[in-house]
Amino acid sequence: MMKDPVSIGNLMIDEKGPFFLIAGPCVIEDLDTTMRVADFLKETGDLLDIPVIFKTSYDKANRTSLDSYRGPGIDKGLEIIQEVKERTGLSVLSDIHEATEIEKAAKILDILQIPAFLSRQTNLLISAGETGLPINIKKGQFLSPWGIEPAIRKVLTTGNRKIFITERGTSFGYNNLIVDIRSIAIMKDFGFPVVFDATHSVQLPGSVGTSSGGQREFVEPLSRAAIAAGAHGIFMEVHPEPDSALCDGPNSLPFKPVRPLVAMLKEIHGLVH
Repeated sequence: MMKDPVSIGNLMIDEKGPFFLIAGPCVIEDLDTTMRVADFLKETGDLLDIPVIFKTSYDKANRTSLDSYRGPGIDKGLEIIQEVKERTGLSVLSDIHEATEIEKAAKILDILQIPAFLSRQTNLLISAGETGLPINIKKGQFLSPWGIEPAIRKVLTTGNRKIFITERGTSFGYNNLIVDIRSIAIMKDFGFPVVFDATHSVQLPGSVGTSSGGQREFVEPLSRAAIAAGAHGIFMEVHPEPDSALCDGPNSLPFKPVRPLVAMLKEIHGLVH
């Protein structure tokens, strides 16, 4: 059971709810695309009466290839994220990759996200925790569900208990991930909200040579299973035209299926919680 409710602005997350959505494009491509997604998600949250946290990244430092698009960088990226925040009123989240980014990022972001590849980086976790902001720790695909506990403890040493844990699949041989639904129950025992990353969990890392593939057709069934297993919220990447996206297109969702899927997940969450 959740030890303490976690607050993000006016949103209070506890064991009984509400169901919430963390969603947005993988990376900032430009202001127009970012705002199209943000406006769509804002409207989705209003129509379905669910809290939405807008996610994107000003830099994707862990791309497969040196030539892959990474984003506009921290300064321009945070300007765009600030505009999203002001125009939509949504809480905002982005990855951080180095402790040196945190002071600048924490002035704009409502949640700091620790990327899965960096979930064992002690200095990053502690420096993020010291901001007092909510921290979303994505469980490394190389970790067991119980293996995320040391990362949680690193943040707790700062006195910060505003922690989310996000399941995003586990490495399964080469260029493949698998979701162990047991991980939802195991990680809930740590006492913090558990989020299921529905789109990264269907990624096929590095499977296209210089980039990652994906199987977005499995986003819906895995999301349903995760919420039925007790996950508190869903994380998903959304893009107006995923097949043209500059990052993570194969595992991102277009707009059309998002609302019916989220409505279904909200209903399942209500039955479970």
